[in-house]
Amino acid sequence: MLLQRSIRKRFFIQLIIASASLILIFTSFAYLYIEKSIYDEKRDELIKFAQNIASFKSLYDATVTNPDTLMGLSVELVNLKQQLDYVHMYEKTIKDRTYLTIVYPFKIEDLSYLKITRDITPTKKLLNNILNSIFIINSVGFVLIILYAIALSKMLIAPVTTLSNRLSNMNEHLMQTIKVEELPKEFEPLGITLNHLINRLQNFVKYQKELFIGTAHELKTPLAVIKLKNQVTLIKKRSPEEYIEALKTTNKAVDDMNHIVSNILNIGRQEGAQLEKPAEVDIIAVLKEKANDFKLLAENESKELIMNFKPDLFMATLQVSLLNQIVQNFLQNALKFTPKDKKVTISSYQNYEGLVIEVLDEGCGIDDSVDLFAPFKRQGNKSGVGLGLFLAKSAADAIGAKIELKNREDGISGTKATLTIISKLCCPLHFK
Repeated sequence: MLLQRSIRKRFFIQLIIASASLILIFTSFAYLYIEKSIYDEKRDELIKFAQNIASFKSLYDATVTNPDTLMGLSVELVNLKQQLDYVHMYEKTIKDRTYLTIVYPFKIEDLSYLKITRDITPTKKLLNNILNSIFIINSVGFVLIILYAIALSKMLIAPVTTLSNRLSNMNEHLMQTIKVEELPKEFEPLGITLNHLINRLQNFVKYQKELFIGTAHELKTPLAVIKLKNQVTLIKKRSPEEYIEALKTTNKAVDDMNHIVSNILNIGRQEGAQLEKPAEVDIIAVLKEKANDFKLLAENESKELIMNFKPDLFMATLQVSLLNQIVQNFLQNALKFTPKDKKVTISSYQNYEGLVIEVLDEGCGIDDSVDLFAPFKRQGNKSGVGLGLFLAKSAADAIGAKIELKNREDGISGTKATLTIISKLCCPLHFK
């Protein structure tokens, strides 16, 4: 169980087993090859002697005339009971001496054969020395393999250990992104993903605190109005009209609280939408459908909605409901702050990062020093709870997109809301 949970130990053991097996197989084949080569040489040598005797009746005319080659050699003529159709060779050990013998046909019709025996004890000792040397080399090699496996496993596991240590020491107050450039190339995607997750957690912790504080503050105000109005009403008797007016004020405060609660519930719904399975969709088709819905609303308010979408098709894999929520918030805010007879423009284009979606209005602009993506942050004199951009930011983080809100820089008063869908989310493009 421990080995299954430890990547390093599992890799360490597997590397040792694989390397040791490779060395064992290689050395075994090497030794068998050496042994076979030596025995084949001795066999060929004895066969040459036998052929020479059978042909010339003497060892003197042997091709090898070195006297040392004749040492330890004995030749016998034997008769067998049955015919042998091949050269028979066998090895025998007598009193710590090893002999190699061949039986070679001499006169087959008489069933007579040459039995040539040679003392190969020095050769056998040489083979034993080779085997012992191989065993020593394997032992040293196995120790080196263990040291190499320790060093290699430590080196390979170092990036994972670094990431683990960095992540294990993090809490909501000490979350820092990982330096991707310091990681091996194979770990860069993991580092980028972890940084994205850390950024989302940082924003979540930051905005959740502001959300709780803002919710308490927003609900406290209408409750205070209700209480104060009721206290004033109960001080003395009032006319029916005054009681009706007090109830209207109370109902309005209740409606305001309901509106706040509904928006807070939308946060919960959006968190559920983040768990939806991403689907492959055409972003341009989604933008056109949403823009057509708001085009009628803009005309009803005496405003013009201009659409300019490029390219004709852009496929991406994401949660469509989250994308719709972002685009809807952009268009709602743009129409809300744009005066009558003015224009709102929604467009899309490609850049080096991916697909950029822009919504331009001709309103009053924003204060760049205010974080409008924080909950309950409002600007201007328009009604609203101040959770729309907070929801849009959360949705953008969930789909791995970048969201930005700033003043226009083309000489026209107004705001530019931008959503950049990163190309890594996307599929290959197909233009019509």
